[in-house]
Amino acid sequence: MVVKAICVLKGTGEVHGVVRFEQQDDEPVTVEGCIEGLTPGQHGFHIHTYGDNTNGCVSAGPHFNPEGKKHGAPQDQERHVGDLGNVTAKDDGVADFKLTDSLISLKGPFSIVGRTAVIHALIDDLGKGGDNESLITGNAGGRLACGVIGLAQ
Repeated sequence: MVVKAICVLKGTGEVHGVVRFEQQDDEPVTVEGCIEGLTPGQHGFHIHTYGDNTNGCVSAGPHFNPEGKKHGAPQDQERHVGDLGNVTAKDDGVADFKLTDSLISLKGPFSIVGRTAVIHALIDDLGKGGDNESLITGNAGGRLACGVIGLAQ
């Protein structure tokens, strides 16, 4: 059975985009997106705990971390469920990306449906920054745009 989800990212500035998620049975989730209006370079991309954007992206709360782990890279054993690393914007400010992740899910206890996807202002240091904030947020900076992840056709 295939489960699909979608997230429309909107911010207070020029940053906006669409991210699609797809999962076949218990296979890893495929994440494919296009985010526009970014500064060139890498930007942290995470799933945050709450599907609440009533006070902008701040209402989404912290990274989705049901196991209480430290922040890390997508390939690390020690990482938040919502740690999806970085996406890279080209010189035109557009980040087109496709990745797979075996920890997030579109069903069950690690489901990201109903949570918020967030694109950050800075590069995620993947928990390797050497300070406490690195182990919580990856020092990825402010939240440029966000959107609630919902089921799709």
